[in-house]
Amino acid sequence: MALPPSIESLLADERGLALSARHGRLRVREALREAADRLRRGVLRARPDAASAILDAVGATLASRPPAGPRPVVNATGVLLHTNLGRAPLAVAAREAVLRACGYSALELDLSTGGRGKRGEHVRPLLLELFAPGRDGLDALAVTNTAAALLLALDTLASGRPVAVSRGELVAIGGDFRVPSILARSGASLLEVGTTNKTTPEDYAEAIRAGAAAILKVRPSNYRIVGFTEEVSLGELAALCREARIPLLYDAGAGSPGRFAQPGLSDEPVPAEALAEGADLVCFSGDKTLGGPQAGILLGAAALVGACAKNPLARALRPDKLVLAALAATLDLHLSGRAGEIPFHAMLETPLARLEERARRLAASAEALGWEAEAAPLVAIAGGGTGTESTLPSFGVLLRHPSLGETAAAAGLRSRELPVLVRISEGRLVVDLRSVAPGEDEEIVEALGNVSSRP
Repeated sequence: MALPPSIESLLADERGLALSARHGRLRVREALREAADRLRRGVLRARPDAASAILDAVGATLASRPPAGPRPVVNATGVLLHTNLGRAPLAVAAREAVLRACGYSALELDLSTGGRGKRGEHVRPLLLELFAPGRDGLDALAVTNTAAALLLALDTLASGRPVAVSRGELVAIGGDFRVPSILARSGASLLEVGTTNKTTPEDYAEAIRAGAAAILKVRPSNYRIVGFTEEVSLGELAALCREARIPLLYDAGAGSPGRFAQPGLSDEPVPAEALAEGADLVCFSGDKTLGGPQAGILLGAAALVGACAKNPLARALRPDKLVLAALAATLDLHLSGRAGEIPFHAMLETPLARLEERARRLAASAEALGWEAEAAPLVAIAGGGTGTESTLPSFGVLLRHPSLGETAAAAGLRSRELPVLVRISEGRLVVDLRSVAPGEDEEIVEALGNVSSRP
C-alpha cells in the first residue's frame, strides 16, 4: 500500500487550509497524523485518493468535536440540585442578564457621576431587601462560593486565634470541603467542643474561658445524628457570645428568603431567622435553594461585613460580572414575586398529577420505540447539600431495553450531542421527571429512539 501523503502537503491542500482556519493548525495537524496512522493500520478504509480519505476523516472528526466547556444535559436523575451538573439551573431572566453583561458593562462604573463604582452594589441592596427587609445595622457581601465566604469571615475575624466548633459539626461536604481545613487555611485555629453526639452550653462557655475568639455553628446539611443527642441553639449561643463580646458565625450552607411548603424542605435555613436568633454573620449559597449561580453570601452585622469587605482576601474571592448579573436577576425574581420562574422553585411546585401525566405519555412513546416501559411513582431529592430528609414525591418511567443491558443503555443515552442522564435501579433505567423541564420530554423520547435504532 502506498504511503499516505505528508502532513505538510495535507495542511497546504485547499481543504487542509480551510480546516486550519476553522479549527486551528495545531489541532488539524494532530488529527491528520491520527487519520494517517489509521490508514496505515487499515482502520481507515483505503481509497485511490489517500489524501481525500484522510481529509474526509479529519473533517468528520473535527465537525463532531463537542463545543469547548461544559455541555448542556437533560437531568432525569431526580436530583434537583445536582452538584456534578452545576446545581441550580438558571432562570431565563438570569440567562438574559448574563448575556447583557457579556460585553462591556458598568461593572465598576457609577454612570451618574462617571467615576468608579463598586461591583458589589449590583447585588448588595437586593440581598438586604430580600433577606433583611426593614432591618438597620446589617450589610451583605457576595463572594465566589460558601466556602470562600466562611474562609473570608474566619480570616477577618479570628486569624491567629481559636474558634470554637462542636465536634458534631466538623462536617465534610462534597469534594475537599472540610470545616477543619477551612479553619486552618484562614489562619484561625480549631477549638473543638463537646462530643460527636452531645454538645452543651457549658462546653461552649468553657471554650470561651479558654480564649475562643468566635463561635462557629455549622449546619450539618448532609447527615443527621439521632438518638442520645444534644446541641446548642443559635439563641443560646448568641447569649454566650454577647456576654463574652465575641462574634457568632453561622454557616447555613443553603439559604432561602422564607420557609418552603414542601415537608422535606421545611427545615432548610432561613438567614433572616438566623439573624433574628442572634447570629452576627450568616454564610450561605447562591446556587442551592436560592436557585441562582454559584456564589457565597455573607449577611450580618454591618461592622463585621464591612471588615470582611476590606480584607485583601476579598478581592481574590470576588465574583465576576457574569455571576453578579445572574445573581442580581435571581434576587430580583424573588423580590418581584416571580420565584416560580426560577427552575429549582418551578420543579418543587410542579403538581404530582402533572408529572404522572407526562410519565404516562413518555412511557407510551418508549413502548412504541420497542422499550419495556412503566410509569411509576418515585422519590426525588433536592440534593446539593440540602437536608438529608429533602425528599420529594415524584413520578417517572422505569425502562428496560429488549437487547441492551441497563449499563449499556444508560451509556447510549449519555453519548448523544445532548446527553440524557438517568438513574439505574434493579436492572432498569429510572427517568425521574421531577428534575426534567416539560420542554425536555421530547428530547428524552428522541434519545430513546436513537438508542433503539443502533445496530
